[in-house]
Amino acid sequence: MGMSVTISRAAEQDAEQIFRLRYLCFQSEAALYGDHRIGPLTESLADVRDRITAGIVCVARLGEEVIGAVYGRATADGSGEIDGLCVHPRLQGHGIGARLLRAAEAALTEAVPVAAFRLSAGVRSEPGLRLYRSLGYEATGRADGPDGIPRIVLERTTAVAAQGPAAQDPDAGTAVYAATA
Repeated sequence: MGMSVTISRAAEQDAEQIFRLRYLCFQSEAALYGDHRIGPLTESLADVRDRITAGIVCVARLGEEVIGAVYGRATADGSGEIDGLCVHPRLQGHGIGARLLRAAEAALTEAVPVAAFRLSAGVRSEPGLRLYRSLGYEATGRADGPDGIPRIVLERTTAVAAQGPAAQDPDAGTAVYAATA
């Protein structure tokens, strides 16, 4: 019997595995843009630790190994910002990225009422853009990232936005990130 992939919140002791995973995962993105100075490749281990303590970081595990990660934080305008979704290259295409994204949405929704989730992807990052669109995200604009890479900004509104602050997003909840596959 094989191991199950589990999704959970990251702990401080996960920082080094997340750091190494992100460095591996974003090599193809750097090659796509011909720029190895993109954010995930210039991020330090201390930056990863700060993300874990200051925001929401969810990880996918296969046994003890971190095989996927995503960052999330609430913004002043009531949005949930999702960033840095990555899954080990050998395990992409199996739904882990979608589960991680939903887990980050769920964790953000539990922390504060979120009217919309926002993320961005490089304009050439077709696999990521396809994933985000398949999960209900729609392009709302373009912006250059801090690394100068042109990005498409995508958003998904929640039930909170449609029904007011008392509503919960039906797609986001604890069961999503506590589940195993």
